[in-house]
Amino acid sequence: MLANILDGIMNAISIGSLLANLMGVVLGIIFGALPGLTAAMGVALLIPLTFGMPAVEAFSALLGMYVGAIYGGCITAILVGTPGTVSAAATMLEGPALTARGESRRALDMATWASFIGGTLSALTLVSVAPLLARAAMTFGAPEYFAVAVFGLTVVASLSSGNALKGLIAALAGLLLATIGIDPVTGDMRNTFDNPNLFNGLSLVPVLVGLFAVSQVLVTIEDVARGVSLKEGAVSKRGLSLRDLTSNTVNFLRSSLFGTLIGIIPATGVSAASFLAYSEAKRFSRTPEMYGKGCLEGIAATESSNNAVCGGALIPLLTLGVPGDIITAIMLGALMIQGLTPGPLLFVEHPVTVYGIFAAFIIANLLMLAVGLLAVRGAGRIIAIPGSVLMPIVITLCVVGGYAVNNSTFDLLIVAIFGTVGYLMIKCDFPQPPLLLAMILEPIVESNFRRALSISQNDYSIFYTSPIACLILGVSLIVLLKPLVDDFRAGRKAAA
Repeated sequence: MLANILDGIMNAISIGSLLANLMGVVLGIIFGALPGLTAAMGVALLIPLTFGMPAVEAFSALLGMYVGAIYGGCITAILVGTPGTVSAAATMLEGPALTARGESRRALDMATWASFIGGTLSALTLVSVAPLLARAAMTFGAPEYFAVAVFGLTVVASLSSGNALKGLIAALAGLLLATIGIDPVTGDMRNTFDNPNLFNGLSLVPVLVGLFAVSQVLVTIEDVARGVSLKEGAVSKRGLSLRDLTSNTVNFLRSSLFGTLIGIIPATGVSAASFLAYSEAKRFSRTPEMYGKGCLEGIAATESSNNAVCGGALIPLLTLGVPGDIITAIMLGALMIQGLTPGPLLFVEHPVTVYGIFAAFIIANLLMLAVGLLAVRGAGRIIAIPGSVLMPIVITLCVVGGYAVNNSTFDLLIVAIFGTVGYLMIKCDFPQPPLLLAMILEPIVESNFRRALSISQNDYSIFYTSPIACLILGVSLIVLLKPLVDDFRAGRKAAA
């Protein structure tokens, strides 16, 4: 076994594998930073280039792209308030506020270190206890998946503090929008108005680009029309201190563990992990009132969790042949192209390749840290560009990114519509994240709820006779009631 491990490591640190890994990381950061160009798109575009490569070398490039793109989304999210990828949407809750205070470099450094820590801890989990954790996650049935998704929706309560009613309205709108398309159980068309472009539902990337990027551009244009001068961003000189890192040790560990576990459960998604980790960090924080105003703890939570999902999602892929998310689903095809069949026998028949993939994933995180720390020094200059110059560039990238996902002009219409919706939400003080989170989690909630009832023949006891589902739903109820209890206590204290 030791010989197989050493051979795998040697394959991962060969010149070809290291160059492929570095190329993947650099391209991944670029893809992640550009709005609308997703990690899944980058991995899919890279696969044809790996056809003639050895297996470990090919996966060095793919894993580098994966890790780099998930991290890269935070750069534009922090600097210009535009999430480069869906995974960076939660980072927008704190990043732009830090940039506005002139602490962009501090925020970017925290995001880089958090991404590295989260990715590395998930890699160690992947190497050490992958088969055990994968088997545990695969015991989940429909009731358990439903309970996990419901718990994810409870985060709306934390993301809507001070505006609970408006947050609930936004979440309900997201749930309604997510029903557009084919019914996951019966196959019937729902809310499509006989428009073929809506048969597959609303594509998430155009919605994200419009909701968070185009809306911000419209707000800036309004400021110009009103004669408000655009301020140039001041690049901070002070980077991250050692105390900033050490004070977030528990936050890093908790968020990374959370992201790894979410990644193991198939189809839960990186966005859900980052929002949930943010919510938990806020709940355990000594200064929850600072959240939303530029809090490094929030960035540490979101970035460590979304990169931890990478390692978690690889666990069911390699050990059971079940992809944890859309990117590992693409990698499943890459494994097949290389003549490898994922599953328990992969560890028996190709142990050197497996350990080489493990080593390549760890190296990808190390390269991401090195390249990221260099990249943010130059990327910080973006906020020194006047808004009148930067906004046209951003809107161009949004149009290109919105179109490139499906090569569809209809998606450009979706970008425009949700850009307008996002702008109106900002002006009317409606929180945007609950709408996005509801759209992400609705398919999981609905499909598993209906599957569970189908299995139990419409007996609702299936949700509380399952110990795991009952526990998760109980925690969800506590989370929902906590804001009400806090408001009640605050009212009594004020009266006293």
